[in-house]
Amino acid sequence: MGQYTSTNDDRESELQREYMAKAALCVAKQEQELGRRLKCCVVTFGCQMNARDSEKLLGILTRIGYESAENEEDADLVVYNTCTVRDNANQRVYGRLGFLHSLKDKKPHMKIVLCGCMMQEANVIEKIKKSYRFVDLVFGTHNLFKFAELLVTMFENREMIIDIWQETDQIVEELPVSRKYPYKSGVNIMFGCNNFCSYCIVPYVRGRERSRDPKEILREIERLAADGVVEVMLLGQNVNSYGRNLAEPMSFAQLLREAEQIDGIKRIRFMTSHPKDLSDELIDVMRRSDKICRHLHLPLQAGSDRILRAMNRHYTKAQYLALTDKLKAAMPDIAITTDLIVGFPGETPEDVDETIDVVRRVRFDNAFTFIYSKRTGTPAASMPDQVPDAVVREGFDRLLKTVQDTAKERAALLQGSTMEALVEEVNEQDPAFLTGRLSNNMLVHFPGDAGLIGTLADVSLDVCHGFYYTGHIIRKADGPLGKTVDDNG
Repeated sequence: MGQYTSTNDDRESELQREYMAKAALCVAKQEQELGRRLKCCVVTFGCQMNARDSEKLLGILTRIGYESAENEEDADLVVYNTCTVRDNANQRVYGRLGFLHSLKDKKPHMKIVLCGCMMQEANVIEKIKKSYRFVDLVFGTHNLFKFAELLVTMFENREMIIDIWQETDQIVEELPVSRKYPYKSGVNIMFGCNNFCSYCIVPYVRGRERSRDPKEILREIERLAADGVVEVMLLGQNVNSYGRNLAEPMSFAQLLREAEQIDGIKRIRFMTSHPKDLSDELIDVMRRSDKICRHLHLPLQAGSDRILRAMNRHYTKAQYLALTDKLKAAMPDIAITTDLIVGFPGETPEDVDETIDVVRRVRFDNAFTFIYSKRTGTPAASMPDQVPDAVVREGFDRLLKTVQDTAKERAALLQGSTMEALVEEVNEQDPAFLTGRLSNNMLVHFPGDAGLIGTLADVSLDVCHGFYYTGHIIRKADGPLGKTVDDNG
């Protein structure tokens, strides 16, 4: 299972295009009845892989005739692409569904679609069937490629449609995509996870690892480059284990080498990396590369060996520290970010001290710090010694302060330097400023014209504000990327 099946997937893509044509007729009919164009709104909860999935969903909806709406109030069809990594993500969806119910009371023709990781949980489906009968379509993570087919079924039926697959070995990517950004894009290289960390629901809702054929990945990147994309992010639950289940195995480092050769691509990012699978080969490829960004997200989760064993993480504190030392020796300018969990069952204040010790020694450039969330169906959910909330909060606050202090110190080291930034957007707070992203994933805000969006510019990092910079352009792109002029012209 998990090997790429090109012929079957090409046939499936053709079938779904046929369903798109049928769905377009359904949309046209409803437009005629309402006397106007139909609008859709796709709302994403969760990770970069969910965001990429949402671009596919919106691509299909646009292909069949919908216009994109900024918010649910203006939409005739709403899609919630859900996340279930933490319980508060589920609660957010339930809260928003109440709001959608009130909208649908005013617009009975409105369609409501739920998909994504949360929908793979049996208890969630039961709750939706019982308490949210106004939802029109529910599907999960494994059959997203059948969205057009499911829409046709939804249009032809009045009752709720639920289609949840427990697993699949199919990878179908040849479908429409509506990218959020014209100059950068995510690229799925694999799906699922084989690690089964004891706290994590992902392997149960995303399934086992399935790697895409490298030729298909590289062909997609080539198409993106031809369409003006300058930065790609290679996506997978654990990109370091890419290729192991292919008929002809290929390492992630080898895939990166191939991706680097594609003309037009100026930057390559990837996530997420599991520490137990980060190879010397990958470090060497990163070290030698002019395109791979100097940023690595390397989740630690905990610094206590006892807790790491209980989490089923397959490395020790010493091994993690040795790995980060190796990364910094190879690339002194690399930015390392991480994920940290506080409150795992059985964790003591002394265990939190071990995590804080790692933060101080590695000096992460940033860290996403979470309070442990019990997920039904995971081994950790039934473990004894669940930590009292007050103890969790005390440990969380101590850890968070250490993370913030060390990250600010790291960021301050770059103040006054000049770095290349990909100009991403007009600044949300001040339209006279642009926002750019550095190779190390930090943001810098600087005065500039919106015409620079999507180009690379050398920017002086004049003032460090802790987790971002303000500055000014030293050089900016002039026409094709790579050709630059001084800001004075």
